[in-house]
Amino acid sequence: MQTLTLAISPCPNDTFIFDAMLHHKIDTEDLDFNLVFADVEQLNQAAFQQQFDITKLSYHAYAYVAENYVLLRSGSALGNNCGPMLIGKNSLTDEAVEKSKICVPGKYTTANLLFSLKYPNAQQKEFVVFSDIEHKLLSDEFDAGVIIHENRFTYEQKGLKKIIDLGEFWEQTYKAPIPLGGIAIRRNMELETQLSVERIIKRSIEFAFAHPESSKEFVAEHSQEMSAAVCKQHIDLYVNTFSLELGSEGEKAVNTLYKIAQENKIIPALKKSVFIQ
Repeated sequence: MQTLTLAISPCPNDTFIFDAMLHHKIDTEDLDFNLVFADVEQLNQAAFQQQFDITKLSYHAYAYVAENYVLLRSGSALGNNCGPMLIGKNSLTDEAVEKSKICVPGKYTTANLLFSLKYPNAQQKEFVVFSDIEHKLLSDEFDAGVIIHENRFTYEQKGLKKIIDLGEFWEQTYKAPIPLGGIAIRRNMELETQLSVERIIKRSIEFAFAHPESSKEFVAEHSQEMSAAVCKQHIDLYVNTFSLELGSEGEKAVNTLYKIAQENKIIPALKKSVFIQ
């Protein structure tokens, strides 16, 4: 049995997707996986160092590791109405945002890419761990912040307001679903193994959809004190048919993201195929 290193986030969408394959509830085609958990920006940084065989990472970050990794078509967080949001204690005009102190959840997150497309002249950006953003806004350390993951379900309860939904901005401007994060695998790995991993992830998601109770314990164990209701909202929002397989619409959305980001000089030119061939 071949063992591959696999790095994902502890977020419910990832634990829901990977539970069945990690715990051999499905056929893993003689592959085993050595699991590592990390925050999204830590995953991005680890990919820059080529630390893991298979890794979840931001689609933004992938542009910087395309020489060494190739994207799989299963396991993605990509969809509609699920993008990052800019929030704060008060509403701000576009002009005010560009002059305000903004916290963003990591330089190489897709959230930062989308913020940069909308606010190319923002001067006072700082990068912080995504889970600290609400607190930093409430303590007036920043004027506004870009939230991702489950924070979109909790910010209003804390008295914070939406300034703009960056996902809506993307969808309305570019007429495509939002590519947030994907699964990348070492480019130098045998194609047969790459395709096997892609099949296994898809099979794992199919099992998760068919047996939603099966992953509950694993999801709850790593959900960082999130309530069961918020875990379910998180999974429902970020795990969908695009997670099973990107399909032509999903692939087009990813390619559109890279085309627009390259035109705006946010990412380097991509010289190799993005998806496994």
